[in-house]
Amino acid sequence: MAEEQTKGTGGGPRGAGPGEGTAAGGRSAQLAHTGLRHGWTTGACATAASTAAYTALLSGEFPDPVTITLPKGQTPSFALAVEELDAGGGSALAGVVKDAGDDPDVTHGALIRARVRALPAGSGVRFKAGPGVGTVTRPGLPLDVGEPAINPVPRQMMREHLAEVARRHGGAGAAADVEVEVSVDHGEEIARSTWNPRLGILGGLSILGTTGIVVPYSCSAWIDSIRRGVDVARAAGRTHVAGCTGSTSEKVAVALHRLPEDALLDMGDFAGAVLKYLRRHPVDRLTICGGFAKLSKLAAGHLDLHSARSQVDKGFLAELARRGGADAALAAAVAEANTGLAALQLCAAAGVPLGDLVAAVARDEALAVLRGAPVAVDVICIDRAGMVVGQSEPRGPGGGGGRG
Repeated sequence: MAEEQTKGTGGGPRGAGPGEGTAAGGRSAQLAHTGLRHGWTTGACATAASTAAYTALLSGEFPDPVTITLPKGQTPSFALAVEELDAGGGSALAGVVKDAGDDPDVTHGALIRARVRALPAGSGVRFKAGPGVGTVTRPGLPLDVGEPAINPVPRQMMREHLAEVARRHGGAGAAADVEVEVSVDHGEEIARSTWNPRLGILGGLSILGTTGIVVPYSCSAWIDSIRRGVDVARAAGRTHVAGCTGSTSEKVAVALHRLPEDALLDMGDFAGAVLKYLRRHPVDRLTICGGFAKLSKLAAGHLDLHSARSQVDKGFLAELARRGGADAALAAAVAEANTGLAALQLCAAAGVPLGDLVAAVARDEALAVLRGAPVAVDVICIDRAGMVVGQSEPRGPGGGGGRG
């Protein structure tokens, strides 16, 4: 899915793709079935650039291409577009051009730079927003106010790669004590086409990505892949399938229900496509698992969960909170919350089960789309860390859902 929701042009890296397996069903098969070219997240590009820069800082030579390891084990290589080593040896800079593949991503073609500066021993890795990278100014995001908009997973990827560079060039006990300044050419201008200004991320883009891979979502190709996934699951005799919005929710569904790969549907933003196809080709049970904010859109009646086509309705969340016992002051705070996550946190602090309420209403919306098809539905809402923050009981005319 696009990291930011508009279009751009350009090109850059190359390497192993997300659908490397040959499984007959599940996420890998769906990716392969689309025939679309994947791309790389801004987080992967920043990791490659910082790895190359730190290597040059310690060795005097830039690796080109530079190879990194993504969270799921892929090892793409990125060509460097920029190399700069300070004569005094205090810092080095490398740049990578982002390639979003066939996804309509506003950051496609953007030049992502990382400057790595040496810090005193024991400093660890510190992150700084350079030109074109935003700063968090409002609560409700996975970063504290005042922090550079470099998300937790890209930060962890960079820390791990920089630690490995330090070990490679300094020995087993060596540590990375550096400042990493990430910048994006024209990032402040590009960010005006994203939701960053509304979220209070000011001054540029966010450095994003949980897998390092941009999955290309052509609507027709992805919906066709969902249908194929349902067909494969039915042919394998699966009675329980899970529609998941991404890799984190997929892991949660597997952990809770022990589902095999061919029972997993990479739903992405296309909840309606899953429900409408299961209406005609039912299984006993459907589990819908995804981020709280996305599934709040389903609860509000949206079947396309993409941020360019539907938004979190905080007024709707405030009404649900009232149903769950919120007083007028809390409901008003929810209605004014910066993000769905902020609304959830407000309710959690007050003991109002907003996550469970959203899950139950989303389940009922799904059942309405199924129009009496023999499918029982349950919904699981998670936060960005993959923790379950809301869950509904299964309901509907299906068989209750075995474990396939």
